[in-house]
Amino acid sequence: MAGPAWLAGFGTTLATLAATYGMTAWIAMRTRMRPHRELRADTPPVTVLKPLCGAEHELYENLRTFCDQNYPRFQLVFGVSDADDPAVGVVRRLQSEYPQVDLQLAVDPRQHGSSPKVSNLINMLPLAAHQHLVIADSDIRVTRDYLRKVVAPLLDPEVGIVTCPYRGHPRRGFWSLMGSLFINDWFLPSVKVAALSGSRAFGFGATIAIRREVLSSIGGFQAIVNQLADDYRLGELTRRAGLKTVLSDCMVETYVSERTLGELIRHELRWLRTIRAVRPIGYMLCFITFSVPVAVLGTLLAAGAHPALAMLAVTMATRVMLHRAGRQRSSSGSLLLLLPLRDVLGFVLWVWSFATRRVQWRDANFRVARDGSVLPVV
Repeated sequence: MAGPAWLAGFGTTLATLAATYGMTAWIAMRTRMRPHRELRADTPPVTVLKPLCGAEHELYENLRTFCDQNYPRFQLVFGVSDADDPAVGVVRRLQSEYPQVDLQLAVDPRQHGSSPKVSNLINMLPLAAHQHLVIADSDIRVTRDYLRKVVAPLLDPEVGIVTCPYRGHPRRGFWSLMGSLFINDWFLPSVKVAALSGSRAFGFGATIAIRREVLSSIGGFQAIVNQLADDYRLGELTRRAGLKTVLSDCMVETYVSERTLGELIRHELRWLRTIRAVRPIGYMLCFITFSVPVAVLGTLLAAGAHPALAMLAVTMATRVMLHRAGRQRSSSGSLLLLLPLRDVLGFVLWVWSFATRRVQWRDANFRVARDGSVLPVV
């Protein structure tokens, strides 16, 4: 029996919005970003800050790509809070293999706030020799032209930060694969759609490039020492100062290492609740980015009305197109079969993210305040 006309209309609208987003996301993924200008001959020296914690999957391989840069003069500063951290051995190995690279290690247990990563950065900064800084997470792998691409926009004095989009690369295992699909099929398209619409409200831990004087002018790392979304806040503070955020055309890779469903859920909930904290209104509206579940829901509400069914078909087709556009290599048919499961899991976690503000970060539990700061939970 057909439901009320308004309900059918609402369901058809939902399905239409989902189809529209799917097509927009596919167009955004197919649109090439305009390359930024090349660096001049007088390239500025750069310090790369790499906070570390533990022996992460393929840590040596990831860090090695930063040592092998086609850049005339750069420094690498690694930081740990514990001299017994397994990452120290990886750094020592790199120091012996790359004696020509200025490679420093800061070992400092001082905690300056609730964010271990930002505390690490504060402890590392005194070792930084140069005025141009690049901050990059430990699980990032880059190409040899990485520094040339991310530093170039900083030559414009109107630029505050430069940040990079990233693609997920799974290790062996089902849940790692599911985690990479979350990045490649949900996060990356949403970033590209926002960029296509003109938004520059970005700041990703994969890369933040900033000049030291800009960092000092916004209060230094101390200004974000209690923030969960420290990377986003750096961009926000520079934009408040009237400076631009540049989304680089340089795509980097992050290695996804979740081994269990529990690890995947904890990581993605932390991610989603971080976005919710920094952009609450936009986050509430981003349900449409889970296009297939939303289109299915809309079709059910419309009681299978033909317009809703047509929009569902369009959404499913664009979903496959979007997946293929986001991958470097062609996908197998078996991987395509995982897309409905991945989409439903993402939508469920989005709903779940409103239930509480608690997150787990490594082995510690925190509560995210409304301003994005985190408080330890005992």
